[in-house]
Amino acid sequence: MFETLSDRLTTVFSSLRSKGRLSEADINATAREIRIALLEADVALPVVKDFIARVKERAGGAEVSQALNPAQQVVKIVNEELVAILGGDTRRIRFAKTPPTVIMLAGLQGAGKTTLAGKLARHLKAEGHTPLLVAADLQRPNAVQQLQVVGERAGVPVFAPEPGSGVGDPVAVSRRSIEQARQAQHDVVIVDTAGRLGVDAEMMQQAIDIRDAVSPDEVLFVVDAMVGQDAVNTAQAFMDGVGFDGVVLTKLDGDARGGAALSVRHITGRPIMFASTGEKLEDFSVFHPDRMAGRILDMGDILTLIEQAEQAFDTAQAEKMSTKFVSGENFTLEDFLEQMMMIRKLGPIGNLLGMMPGMGQVRDQISNIDDKDLDRVAAIIRSMTPGERENPKIINGSRRARIAKGSGVSVGEVSSLVTRFYDAQKMVKQMAGGMGLPGTPARRKAKQAQKAAKKKGKQRSGDPRKRAVGQRAADAPEQDGAPQGLPPGLAGGQLPPGLAGQLPPGFQMPDLGKLESRKKK
Repeated sequence: MFETLSDRLTTVFSSLRSKGRLSEADINATAREIRIALLEADVALPVVKDFIARVKERAGGAEVSQALNPAQQVVKIVNEELVAILGGDTRRIRFAKTPPTVIMLAGLQGAGKTTLAGKLARHLKAEGHTPLLVAADLQRPNAVQQLQVVGERAGVPVFAPEPGSGVGDPVAVSRRSIEQARQAQHDVVIVDTAGRLGVDAEMMQQAIDIRDAVSPDEVLFVVDAMVGQDAVNTAQAFMDGVGFDGVVLTKLDGDARGGAALSVRHITGRPIMFASTGEKLEDFSVFHPDRMAGRILDMGDILTLIEQAEQAFDTAQAEKMSTKFVSGENFTLEDFLEQMMMIRKLGPIGNLLGMMPGMGQVRDQISNIDDKDLDRVAAIIRSMTPGERENPKIINGSRRARIAKGSGVSVGEVSSLVTRFYDAQKMVKQMAGGMGLPGTPARRKAKQAQKAAKKKGKQRSGDPRKRAVGQRAADAPEQDGAPQGLPPGLAGGQLPPGLAGQLPPGFQMPDLGKLESRKKK
């Protein structure tokens, strides 16, 4: 959605990095390029004027002139102003003190309200709520049936007492849904209202009547981010007629210029609360202004990537796999398939890479990544027997041909997968071995071997007399202050029995324990 704007701003900032100081002419030129980039992105003119005025005011002050790196300071200013335009802080749903919390969706036909109702219900259900969907769009053909299908996919019940397609009273249905939610103990009610191809008095009046009937805690205006400037005009008309508390952007995965997202909040004064980024029910997230600004400026969105990973990864499975790596067990094709499927749950690979900082410079290469490659790899592995997944070395030529036929690929692709797996297996073994790093299993095993060798002691002498003396020294109890291995009695200067009469008169046996301590000093 914001690729064009991101590319233009990245180009503008790259020209500043080579300058140690920024003159007034540099700041004016940068502001002019940013203004052109925003206008080309279809941002509303009043928004562009206010944005550029604030950037120029801050960039011309001491904040930039006294900075060690003026270019980075300008980028920081633009980032902060983008966050301010997008709403500043993240806005969450305000739940009612006494359930149920009523959320009313409003907007034009084709904006994606019905699909969004299912996405929002699924999101709230994952947070521990028990939502109820209400089919109050009784004008559009098959709108009730569509909501029932979406609700079934989301695992959320749908209140639809009327068939729709022009039959039924949407105000009465909305009023009855509140009582139904109380009886069935649903703590959230999501009312899907009707839309029109354009703003008209009939639609506005119906939305006002539904609002008065259910007294919603949140009225969300659903806007198609691909509409452009007309989305701003529609939002203003709804704001004046019905009023709403927050904005939901849909179709952010489209190729439009995305100016509506930067304009709606500034024009209406209402925050953007949620964003829909695809057709699947899981393509839905809370809108974070600071993260969206980071994406626009090609700074990445690591926090969102981490949150998606936490939701998609199975904690027990991840711990099991990490334990297997550390213990040095063999990494099999079954493990490889599990890891690949966990990554597949995160969504399109291109979207994941797009959240990494600096990926805007290789956007063309990212766009060429085909997620179907992972599906083909999974088909190849699943066409193998359990024994072949455990030990791919047993796969011969005939089996490779059979696996290729079963998975719909060529024999060369099967051989290539096996070869890449062997490389991955070697890497895993190196990681499990620690590659000689301190504290890793390989180093611990080496230390254990050294300790075992020390316990064995020196080699036994071939002389029986020396061997007997050494055995007696090993068996003797160690005395305080005596070096280990001395015969008993020698440590404290005492002569062994039978030797006192064989030494010259006046000879005293030295204290070998003290001599040993002097050597150590």
